[in-house]
This record gives sequence, structure tokens and C-alpha cells, in this order.
Amino acid sequence: MTGALVAAMVAAGGIGGTAAAAEPQRQAQQQTEDCRTYSGTTRCGDLRLNEKQRACVTSSVQLGMTERRAEVECDAFG
Repeated sequence: MTGALVAAMVAAGGIGGTAAAAEPQRQAQQQTEDCRTYSGTTRCGDLRLNEKQRACVTSSVQLGMTERRAEVECDAFG
């Protein structure tokens, strides 16, 4: 019984350790790429938008939204 408990604790520590190790890598990626976050959605680099999403961006910009924000929101929600 104790062995199973120890094994479970080690496994849980390993999972948390992996997640913790991924965080600095994600932060480094965001520092080297052009990343932006709007409405809880992060996008990095050049976005490849389809025709519908590009139309959404054009419409949103005409209504006063910044192009960068419109790209992220139309990519995420459009």
C-alpha cells in the first residue's frame, strides 16, 4: 500500500515538473515572436487567415478596432 502511495506521489511530481519546465519555454517563445493576447486568446507570428477571417478583420478595423486585435479575434472566433 505504501509503495503505491509513493509511486503516485512520484508520478504527480513528474507531471508537475514537466508542466513547470514547459512554462519558461513558452515565455521564451513569446519573447522572440510577435505575440499578442486579446479576449483571452494568444496568437504569435504571422497569422494565416482565410478569406472569411480577412473580411472579418477588414470589417472590424472599419468599426474602429486595431488591426492586430481584429486579426487575433477573427482568427479565434471567426
